[in-house]
Formats: sequence, C-alpha cells, structure tokens
Amino acid sequence: MLVKEVMKTQLVTLNDDSKLGFANDIMYLGRIRHLPVVKGEHIVGILTQRDLYRASLTSILTNWKENNEFLDSIKVSEVMTKHVVTISPEATIEEAAQSMIDKKVGALPVVKEKARLVGLITETDVLQYFVDESKKKK
Repeated sequence: MLVKEVMKTQLVTLNDDSKLGFANDIMYLGRIRHLPVVKGEHIVGILTQRDLYRASLTSILTNWKENNEFLDSIKVSEVMTKHVVTISPEATIEEAAQSMIDKKVGALPVVKEKARLVGLITETDVLQYFVDESKKKK
C-alpha cells in the first residue's frame, strides 16, 4: 500500500511567524503532536510537541501565566525543526515506517514537487495500517 492511501490530507498547519502560544493551544485542544509549518503550499519546517516542550523548559520555574506570555513572545520559526524529513505520496507504507524508525521521527510530511505539502503520515497511521493488515490475515 502507498502512503497516499493512508495519509491525512485535512491538516492543521502553521505559518512560520505564528506564535508558540497559539501553536500550544492548537496542540493541546486538538490533541495534535506534529504541526507542519508552511509558506504558501510549501513546507518550511515542522513544530513538534517536543520542540514546544524544549522551548517551555526555559521558563519552567515561572508560573502558568508567565509561561503563556513567554510562549506568546516567540515565533514558531525560532524553535521549529527546519530540516524536515519528508516522504513522497508514492512511497510504500513500509518505506514510511522505515524512514520514521531510521530518523527517529513520529510523523512525515508528505510532499510532491518542490516541497509542496499534500498530507501527513504519522506513526499512528502506520501502526493502524499494520494492525488492519494483520486482522485481514486471520
């Protein structure tokens, strides 16, 4: 099976000038762990829950209100992962899984020509695929 058959195409994305406080709210309310960062249709980075936690650590001794003010003062572009591991929609699920394992990432933005974002495949999507395939064999 190909990535394009499993990937999510309805994505929540950020602009690189979005503030971390906004991203934090989206991640918390939407239970999202990976937010592609785009300029137009092209991916320029990815903000993960881990990136957000790392940024928050600098203000860990402050209270909740001060932490939110701190996050609202920082642009996503300052903490996002800029060298994004991506995959083609024509790749296989097995290739996506191996790439996630090799690169130690939990999601792969799916891109076509010139880094145009068309979807996202996560470790959960890959696991669900393998569980479904296993059930078919029983």
